[in-house]
Amino acid sequence: MTNDKKAAKYLNSPESDIYHKSKVLYGIFHAKQSIAKLNNCYLVEGYTDVIQMHQAGIENVVASSGTALTPDQIRLINRLTPNITVLFDGDAAGLRASIRGIDLILEAGMNVKVCTFPDGDDPDSFARKTSYEDLLQYFEDNAKDFIQFKASLLMQEAKNDPIKKADLIRDMVISISKIPDRIKREVYIKECSRIMDISEDVLFNTLAQLVKKDVSEANKQYKEEQKAFEVVRNDIAQPTTKVDIQYELEHKIIQILLLYGDKEVEFEDTILAQNEDGEMVEVKEQNNYKVYQRVYLSLQEDEVELANPIFKAIFNHLIAYFNENEVFELDKYLMQLPEELAQEVTTILMNEEREVLHNWEVQQIYVKQKETTISQYVTETIITLRWYLVNNIIDDLKNSISTDVNSDNSETLEMVMAYLGLTHIFSKNLGRVLSRYN
Repeated sequence: MTNDKKAAKYLNSPESDIYHKSKVLYGIFHAKQSIAKLNNCYLVEGYTDVIQMHQAGIENVVASSGTALTPDQIRLINRLTPNITVLFDGDAAGLRASIRGIDLILEAGMNVKVCTFPDGDDPDSFARKTSYEDLLQYFEDNAKDFIQFKASLLMQEAKNDPIKKADLIRDMVISISKIPDRIKREVYIKECSRIMDISEDVLFNTLAQLVKKDVSEANKQYKEEQKAFEVVRNDIAQPTTKVDIQYELEHKIIQILLLYGDKEVEFEDTILAQNEDGEMVEVKEQNNYKVYQRVYLSLQEDEVELANPIFKAIFNHLIAYFNENEVFELDKYLMQLPEELAQEVTTILMNEEREVLHNWEVQQIYVKQKETTISQYVTETIITLRWYLVNNIIDDLKNSISTDVNSDNSETLEMVMAYLGLTHIFSKNLGRVLSRYN
């Protein structure tokens, strides 16, 4: 490094077969644990910004390495946290160029704040002359919600020009239309109305037109893609990939323990009790458990061990850790894990694409997503694993049935019927009909 004013501060490599810079973020390997722990990611432009911020004590920071922000880069962050604070250089040209990436972040359903530095400063230079405590305080005091930032920036350009102001308002509504959450959109429309001094009705009408246009274009694109797919499907037999369902369910159990293991939530238990007539009936009652306790007891009750050896090792290690420690801190837990397990745990936390569950619904396997309550999420994952394992037993029993007319298969058939009865109970508990897995 040199203070020579003529020396280039950033040397940007071009895109190549080896370095796909639009798909990576500089520093994410070292920042991911801090990002997950602090539930926020600082996004800068250059690698020297990342290095200097780390030296100043701010570790949850990554850089786009001089490229315009891409959806692939945003997804890398979204796996770790839904919150991004974009740190912009102070120059106006850089602000206008960088602000375009905000719409992509909003489109991904993330929360975005923006923090700028004084003219002449960038994250690197500002961090070099600022202490850790002052840096944190500066970010807290100066990080603005995107709508406040964008409005203040563009209003300076519009000033008293009504045409420019109208274009600015439309620009703001376009950004808001990218947000997939309808409640957030309405909140931002109300805030935009207040800042711009324009009626909410006008903004909502404009928003409705933009959303309608986006839906129309999406439908048009979908139909075109379907037509193209039909042509390809008629020409080429598409191979199907068989999903390892037990692997996915065990992966889900480990992810549940990592994300929610130490949380205490209310679960519904079904017990047998005598009614007034002395008959044994099922009674529902609510009990509080730590999530890890519920998962462990459920598997113990069924005498089930995870089949995947890595998942089994992580499971046993996690249960032991939860029993020995009152507080679960992910970064501390990762530090004392064996290296091969730590790598797998990090991969599980980052591999958010698996939340789609590989289109399991097509295969008639249903596990609710995290938008449901934690207790539902845990219960349905465990029940689905039970259901899958019972179906395997049913298949084995059916295969053992003799075709010899003189053979007595009555006992085997009774067992098959008993296990099918279990699948009906699972279906009842899940609140839906589960078809047999083929």
